Amino acid sequence: MDATALYKFSSGLYVVSAATQDDYGACVINTGLQLTSTPLQVQVVVNKQNHTEGVIERAGHFALTAITEEATMQYIGRFGFRTSTAFAKFEGITCEHTVLGDPYTPECAACVLACKVVQTLDVGTHMIFVGEVEDAQVLSDAAPMTYAYYHSTLKGKTPPKASSYIAS
Repeated sequence: MDATALYKFSSGLYVVSAATQDDYGACVINTGLQLTSTPLQVQVVVNKQNHTEGVIERAGHFALTAITEEATMQYIGRFGFRTSTAFAKFEGITCEHTVLGDPYTPECAACVLACKVVQTLDVGTHMIFVGEVEDAQVLSDAAPMTYAYYHSTLKGKTPPKASSYIAS
């Protein structure tokens, strides 16, 4: 089997973040997807080893921000290659909060969704969170970044915790 065939699937690149009263987490994912329009629901898939996954579970809500092509590898690295337990991901950049209290940055962001978790599904290494969209805002007209753009133009790598990771 050639599992690299899955590299042909099209997806975007997103920052998913969540906050409780005393903790927050944020990470880059390539698994944001609209599920339904009535009610308006999206899903995110987060590795269970990521700190952000536990914060989403405890908070019961999350923010989903679509990354634009303006983002650099430093921006993606800030959210994607460091843990929220050891690095303050929103320190030193513009940080705002959704109506549900989750942090996000409007920098390099096409839009932000504030989502209340309505379902979860454990799929082994990852958790799927279905969120009902409570609020949505367009933040930029810049083109959203696709995972293909991330690989071909930015020459980004797929980290082992990503749902699309395939060991060499």
